[in-house]
Amino acid sequence: MDNCPAGRILRGMTDMREILIVGGGLNGPSLALALAQGGHSVTLIDALPAPLREEAGFDGRSYALALASTRLLQQIGVWSRIADRAQPMNEIKVSDGTAGRGPSPLFLHFEESDLDEGPMGYMVEDRYLRRALLEAMAVEPRITQISGQRVVAQSVGADAVTVTLEDGAQLSGALLVGADGRQSGTGERAGIKRTGWDYGQTALVCAISHDLPHDGIAHQFFMPPGPLAILPLPGNRSSIVWSEPHAEAARIQALGDEDYLTVLRPRFGSFLGEIALEGKRFSYPLKLSLANAYYTERLALVGDAAHGLHPIAGQGLNAGLRDIASLAEVLTDAARRGEDISSPLVLARYQQWRRFDTTSLALATDVFNKLFSNDNPILRATRDLGLGLTNALPGLRRGFVREAAGLSGDLPKLLRGRPL
Repeated sequence: MDNCPAGRILRGMTDMREILIVGGGLNGPSLALALAQGGHSVTLIDALPAPLREEAGFDGRSYALALASTRLLQQIGVWSRIADRAQPMNEIKVSDGTAGRGPSPLFLHFEESDLDEGPMGYMVEDRYLRRALLEAMAVEPRITQISGQRVVAQSVGADAVTVTLEDGAQLSGALLVGADGRQSGTGERAGIKRTGWDYGQTALVCAISHDLPHDGIAHQFFMPPGPLAILPLPGNRSSIVWSEPHAEAARIQALGDEDYLTVLRPRFGSFLGEIALEGKRFSYPLKLSLANAYYTERLALVGDAAHGLHPIAGQGLNAGLRDIASLAEVLTDAARRGEDISSPLVLARYQQWRRFDTTSLALATDVFNKLFSNDNPILRATRDLGLGLTNALPGLRRGFVREAAGLSGDLPKLLRGRPL
């Protein structure tokens, strides 16, 4: 008597494995490829015109991919297209300090030897990752791509969800997935509220060239205004993600390139020799933004549409790829059992799998940022001691390395390097 009505979870005779994805950045195409591997038919809708998506120029944007994320990309036919352009992160050094004075002598040092599986992760330029995703989708017959069209409306019926494009065309499917970022129109139209706050910081993002080799070492340098990440790229180049209070960041971003470098140099230090800008400069305000639900009727959210995190741990894209691996597995397993993939009971499995993990990660990065983004001498002494103690305990250090590599917790098949 306590079983739900069969119609709520068992699909009828109509094949309703068609899934609509809104968002053509990185998460949307990755999800489309993962779902296609599971046998689903997918339509990907992207507001950007195809020529813009295929732009191959270097603009300075890059991503830190955890080891588990590279396994997912391998399974969906993407990693082999970019592996020779990826830079392994062989070491990670985490230190506290002040611009112009250098880092504290107490620091945290992760090495490749702390992880049996190989490098903790890889740095990949945006241009190569986007192109590889487009190439993989182009040869996948289960994926249809619609470019240069925004979704302006969506509605849910008894048997399908329907979206309306700005040209008036309508598309229907069993399920709609929002992969359209923190300002997700998909989630907003579905009435999903968000919780979050402004960090009072803006991230300044650029790429630099430098005289000396980085040796595959990533640096996370915590300064009172905010953290500075120096992430290795192929050759003598590095990606920079640098946080400052909003007003100061706006002032710096408005400077010319040489003046910008003059501000960066004392923060960066001289350990890699002389530096120069490569590509464009970007800035974006840092906010925590969590969807209050990851699903509603015939709809699910992934990536930044579900959770926008502080970049302090470089886990934004990796968290999105974990969403993708989890949702693809949940939907594929449900379809193989003959269940309606849009059933609330099916979608609840996805939320249960991912929500606690992402909320915990969001809160951890929030606390870490507040703990380190200040110049309180008592807190400074405490956190420096904590970094030093952690570094001296191999077991604890290895636990952090596995977390950073995305290898801890209940991993979906794709993150374990297994097909759906």
